[in-house]
Formats: sequence, structure tokens, C-alpha cells
Amino acid sequence: MVRFGYTLMTEQSGPKELVSYAVGAERAGFDFEVSSDHYFPWLDEMGHSPYAWTVLGAVAQATERVELMTYVTCPTMRYHPAVVAQKAATLAVLSDERFVLGLGAGENLNEHVVGERWPAVGERHDMLEEALVIIRHLLDGDHLTFDGDHFRVDSAQLWDLPESPVEIGVAVSGEQSVHRFSDMADHLISTEPKAEPLKLWRQLRADADLPASRALGQIPICWDRDADAAVERAHRTFRWFGGGWGVNADLPTTRSFKDATQFVRPEDVAASIPCGPDLDAVVEAVSAFWEAGFTDIALVQIGDEGQQAFLDEAAGPLLEKLRAAAPADEG
Repeated sequence: MVRFGYTLMTEQSGPKELVSYAVGAERAGFDFEVSSDHYFPWLDEMGHSPYAWTVLGAVAQATERVELMTYVTCPTMRYHPAVVAQKAATLAVLSDERFVLGLGAGENLNEHVVGERWPAVGERHDMLEEALVIIRHLLDGDHLTFDGDHFRVDSAQLWDLPESPVEIGVAVSGEQSVHRFSDMADHLISTEPKAEPLKLWRQLRADADLPASRALGQIPICWDRDADAAVERAHRTFRWFGGGWGVNADLPTTRSFKDATQFVRPEDVAASIPCGPDLDAVVEAVSAFWEAGFTDIALVQIGDEGQQAFLDEAAGPLLEKLRAAAPADEG
């Protein structure tokens, strides 16, 4: 059965509001909640970027049922992987083991703040692979000393661990990253509904006699009773989305995203993101993910100003429609 999630979009809401929305999303019936982990918003108009791990700690105490996840944390520059492992273990304990650690190679927008150079994608994947080794050892309870090409760890050990190991998802973008990380993570993460990388991931894991994976995707929507207001809001705050990971990972500032999207029109955004009150249009857009074989799909409701109305009025009926339309057997 396909599971549906709600995105705590830290770039568009303050920390108290995010906790409130998390409670509302659980009440509305979402299966899980994912949180972005950024230092900057994508555009100045979004207006926020609180510390995701503090927010998730509060959410873990304010909710009871929903699974929680970072979507995604970069464990290579802003955070040392040993610190990421400690944060993940603590959050798993606080949430009664409802936490999954989502990891990725990061974006320049969020990592440049520590004053290091921004590596090319191959080196970023080298760093992520090394970070995964460190995080796995520490989450397994090992006493670790590690001397790698990118990271060193000196006599580290985690003292507060959940009873069950924290599961890890890794964001992949194509064949190269699928080959690299399919045997290092528990689950696949992607923002594009592409079937081929997922098929390759599953085949590689089957060949290695590894357990079946979940495949987690994410899609933006902009529900509003007023279709014009929805299009305006999506264009104002989410026009960056169409650039794709290959562009978005390398731009360093909100000014860069403003300049890169200056010629994107409202109608361009509306052509790629379902905007307005039509829930059937949202279902049609989301269906691309389950048709590609995704097992878990997180929705991003665009804009803080439309968030509470979405949760109060649209989320419940939308979830009913999605669950009625989605296949009973995922993949």
C-alpha cells in the first residue's frame, strides 16, 4: 500500500508554525512527515529557515503516530557525520523509533555558510559515501576511530541509542549514484518520478541479497480555493523548483535563484505544479510516482499562508482520493 506524507517545509514557515502544522498533518491522517534541512530559503520571498533538528525534536514530542524523516540532511560540510549520527540516534529515542535518517550530497546554498569550497559532484559523492560508513558504525553502537580521505573520527561512541537501528534513506539522481549507494542505505529518495533508477536500485539490492527498500518521492502542490491566488503563490515562492537538482545543487545564494528564475512565468509554474482547488488534478500529478514504483510520496503544500486552510479543508479529502486511486501493492 502506498503511503502518503506531509512536508515540513522549513524554508517557508517559522519553527512554532511548523510544529503546529505537524500536529495538524497527523490529525488529518498523513502516514509520515518529512522535514527539509536548510540554512537558507531558496528565495527571499519564502522568508524562513529554522534549524530542522530542533523543530523535529519538538515535533517528536507533539505527535504520537507519524513517522518522521529528514528530507534530506547533508552529512559532509555543515555537519560532521559523527554529529549527524548522534542527532539521528537522539531523535529516534525521542520519537520512540519513528525516525528515518534521510541523507544527500547537499546544495551549495546551504553548505557554503561554513566557508569551505563547494566540491564537484563526484567528490561530494565520495564524501557522502565516507560519511555513510561513519554514521552506520556509530548507529550500530560501535566505538569508532576512522581516518579517511575526507573525515577523521577519534574514539567516538554514541551513548543514547534506540533499541532498533535507525534506518537510512539516500537521495539519488541517476545510474551512477544508484550503483554507488544501493547497498549502503535502506531506502531510496528522489524528487523525480523516474522508474529506471528505481528498477536498477531494486535489482542491485536483490543481486546483493539485501532486503526490499522503500522508495520515497516528493511533489509540490499549491491547493487554494482561489486558483489564481494559488498560481501567484507558487510562482512567487516556488519557481526555483523547475531548475532540477543539477542546477539547484550548485547555486550559492537566494540572489542566484532569483536571477536564474527571472524569466519563469506564472503559467510555466502552473504547467508543472497543480495549483488551485481541484483535488483530482493533484491525484493525477501524484500518480506519476506510484506508476514509477514509489512506495512513499510526500506532498509539499506551497506557502505558509495557505497551510492551515489546506490542513483543515483539503488534506483529509485529498488523502481519501489518493488512497482510493493508488495501487494496493506498491512497486
